[in-house]
Amino acid sequence: MAIGPSSAEEASATEEAAGMLQVALGVHRRGDARNAAIIYEEVLRRDPRNPDALHLLGLALHQQGQSQRAVELIGEALQARPGDAVMLVNRALALSAVGRAPAALEDLDRALSIKPDIAQAHYGRATALQGLGRLEEAVAAFDRTIALWPKHASAYIDRGNALKDLGRHDAAVASYEAALALEPGNPTIWYNRGAALRALGRVGEAIESYGHALAARPDFAVAHHNRAVCRLLAGDYPGGFEEYEWRRKCPDFAENRAFPGPEWTGAEALQGKTLFIYPELYLGDVIQFSRYARMAEARGARVILAAPPVLHRLLRTLSPTIRLAAPDDAPPAYDLSCAMMSLPLAFGARRDNVPAQVPYLSAEPERIARWKARIGTAGLRIGVCWQGSTLPYAAAMQRSFPLAALAGVAGAPGVRLISLQKHDGLDQLGGLPPGMAVETLGEDFDAGPDAFLDTAAAIAACDLVISADTAVAHLAGALGAPTWVPLPFAPDWRWGTEGADSPWYPTVRLFRQAAPGDWAGVFGDIEAALKGGFHA
Repeated sequence: MAIGPSSAEEASATEEAAGMLQVALGVHRRGDARNAAIIYEEVLRRDPRNPDALHLLGLALHQQGQSQRAVELIGEALQARPGDAVMLVNRALALSAVGRAPAALEDLDRALSIKPDIAQAHYGRATALQGLGRLEEAVAAFDRTIALWPKHASAYIDRGNALKDLGRHDAAVASYEAALALEPGNPTIWYNRGAALRALGRVGEAIESYGHALAARPDFAVAHHNRAVCRLLAGDYPGGFEEYEWRRKCPDFAENRAFPGPEWTGAEALQGKTLFIYPELYLGDVIQFSRYARMAEARGARVILAAPPVLHRLLRTLSPTIRLAAPDDAPPAYDLSCAMMSLPLAFGARRDNVPAQVPYLSAEPERIARWKARIGTAGLRIGVCWQGSTLPYAAAMQRSFPLAALAGVAGAPGVRLISLQKHDGLDQLGGLPPGMAVETLGEDFDAGPDAFLDTAAAIAACDLVISADTAVAHLAGALGAPTWVPLPFAPDWRWGTEGADSPWYPTVRLFRQAAPGDWAGVFGDIEAALKGGFHA
């Protein structure tokens, strides 16, 4: 049976729809998806099963952010043309946009089985694989895209991002530079290149790359933030802390808030004024930068320090006259406010004038006595903390080390390893190398509502702390305890790029990776330091 119009009237309507479809295509190709969609809808009123109109309306709606409706419309079109590779590719794009990457991959694989050399299909497949975390496969798919479409700048950019996530930063830089050859004024490429260069320890080049991004887009807040971090890492505290104020304009910065009233910039006199300090970032940051509350008090301010309630009991040891508040509870009256991470700028911080008088926090004496009695006095007691947060922001820093890396330290004569670890990483205690022992402090260790009270006391009961770059390292430094911190190749800015000393904590000694991932070398240095005679 023939398929087609059943009457001359239907044939006329179909011909008119075909003409309108050509008009809509012209509008669509000029980049006007909204008006093209209006015409496609009119075509479908005249010819409801027109697969081209269904497909193109779906594409136009996807381009306007209505990707779920696009999936449905292109699906209807595919019922008429199940072997149309272009329709499959466009439905895959819409599926990816609504978070259905596995279904998108199915469509793309079908499209490529029909027409193997569709560059857009390879690119869509690469981005879907990247979204699923299948990064090696994604890189291969980007390579195939680029072979078919050598001037596809986005493919080079996304390939660079996948390589960066794989830790292949040299290759990532090369991919970004290939993209820059095509789009030299693209700030996103310069920004991504800067991140890869920083991971390679090429901090000066990273600063320069962020500068190119900002030359193209001066209000690129995240680029300002990352350049600020690199400047701080390089030791430029005045310039770095000034540019770090851009964090407030970053869309994903958790604490981009302000409280009513004037902010303290450092220029205003504090004598007799009430200064409200509110917290930012994480517990370790609050521990590190709470020192500035005492400096403000020394200038004559009445200080109200907001902080997470779990830290209040510990922070009471800063000063008996500093008033503590919950993070979101602005006091009813104060003269000036200041974000915690803005305090170094207000105080004119330089590497050579960081307030590093320790201890500025202290453990409770009765807790110290209790944990000293439980831990005892035998051997060289080393408190250890190996695992930081597993949240995405922290995992990307690669600052945690495997507990087993301490096996050589554990085997040194007289050494006792005592776990200060809480939460993440405790599972590693069940898989220690033969002969390695780590003592634990029981279920009641810091089991109450307050954070770090027992940890602080246990640190006081130990001879040395070896901690990854976590809050425990900052706590030990604030307590003035001898502390060794093994650092990744690209450390957080506060530890700088070289040297064993920290401007923030005089009792902290830094051990640095010589190459990315080289924890064996770091712990070889630590073992040698122990053999050479323990000192902080």
